[in-house]
Amino acid sequence: MTKKISILGSTGSVGRQALDVVEHHGYAVELLSANGSVTAMEAQCRRYRPTVAAMYSDAAARDLALRLCDTDIRVVGGHDALLDAITSARSDVTVNAISGAGGLLPSLAVIEKGERLALANKETLVIAGEYVMERARYRGTQILPVDSEHCAIHQCIKDTPPTNIRRILLTASGGPYFGKTRDALAGVTREDTLRHPTWAMGDRITVDSATLMNKGFEVIEAAHLFSQDPSHIDVIVHRESIIHSAVEYIDNTVLAQMAVPDMRACVQYALDYPTRNPGVVSPLDLVAIGRLSFYAPDTETFPLLSLASRALSLGGGMGAVLNAADEVAVGSYLAGEISLLALMDTVVRVFEDSIDARSASSLDELLAVDQHTREKTRRAISLLKVKQ
Repeated sequence: MTKKISILGSTGSVGRQALDVVEHHGYAVELLSANGSVTAMEAQCRRYRPTVAAMYSDAAARDLALRLCDTDIRVVGGHDALLDAITSARSDVTVNAISGAGGLLPSLAVIEKGERLALANKETLVIAGEYVMERARYRGTQILPVDSEHCAIHQCIKDTPPTNIRRILLTASGGPYFGKTRDALAGVTREDTLRHPTWAMGDRITVDSATLMNKGFEVIEAAHLFSQDPSHIDVIVHRESIIHSAVEYIDNTVLAQMAVPDMRACVQYALDYPTRNPGVVSPLDLVAIGRLSFYAPDTETFPLLSLASRALSLGGGMGAVLNAADEVAVGSYLAGEISLLALMDTVVRVFEDSIDARSASSLDELLAVDQHTREKTRRAISLLKVKQ
C-alpha cells in the first residue's frame, strides 16, 4: 500500500525538498498547504495531485480554486479550514514545514490525531515544548525531527535512556559572520546576512543562523525532544557542516552522524523510519573533504544563543517570548527598518523585560504571551526608528 504524506508549508524550502523525497519514493500526497504562494501551489497541485490544498489566506484560496477548477482537488482557505483539513486528512506522516509560530497549532492538530509528525517547525517546541511533548505522550504520537541536528541526534540516541547520555553536541556552521567582532557587524548588509556558507534556506532561518538565534532555538528543541537539561547541551561551531550533531555517553564515547548538508536526507529519515531506503542525496566523500574543524561559539558577539538556555531555565512562556521577539525583529531587519545589531539588541531587551512570562503554562497563556511579546517588540522597534 502506497504511503500517504501531508506537507504543511509545501512551497517553502523544506516543503519543496520534502516533495522531492515523496516523488523519488513514489509516495502519494494527501494534503499540501501554503500561506499565499498561489502560483507555486498551483504548480505543485498539478504535479503531485493532492486530495486537498489548503491556503492560509482566504483570498489566495479563492484564486487557487479558480485555477484548479479543472481538477478534483479540494481547495480550502483560512486557519480553521487548515486545521480541519489536517484533522480529516488520511495521512501516514505529516511534515510540518510551516515557518514561525503559525506552525504550533497545526503541529498540535497532527499530534491529536496520533499520526507521525515529521517536525521541521522548531517554533512548535520553542513556544510550547512542555505542553506539546505532554500531548504527544498522551496521544501516543511519534515526533521525528527534520532539523538536521535533531535528526542526527535521534539517530545517535535511538532508544538510549536519557541517564546514559552525558552531553548532546549540537553543531553549528557559524553562519556568514563567523570570527567577526561586534564592531565588524555594524556595517553588514541584508545581502551579506542572507549569504549562508553551507545551507540554502528561507530568509528568516538564514538570518537566525547569522545571529546564532537558530542554534539557540535548537538547544530548546533538543532539550524537549530528548529530555535533556540545557546544561547537558553544548553548541560547537563546525564550519564544514558534515557532522550534523553528536552524542557523548557516560562511558566517554561519542557517536556522531555525518552526511552531506542536504535536508532531503533528514526528511527521508523522518518519513521512512525505522526503514532505511536508498538515499536521495549524494554519498559522503571524506577524502575529498579532507579535514573537519571545530570551534567554540562567540556568545559575546552573538548574545542570542545564551538566551535560549536562560529561557529553558526560567521555563513557562520564556520560549514564546524569545521566538516572538525574534520573529518580529527579523521581519523588521528583512524590511530594512533596523540593523543586524539592533535586531539582536532588541530581542535581548524585550526578553529581559518579559521575565514575568515564566508563569505561563497553558496553551492559551502561551499564545497570549506570544501576542503580547509581538506588540511589545513592535513598540520597541518603533521607538528605535524614531531615535534613528
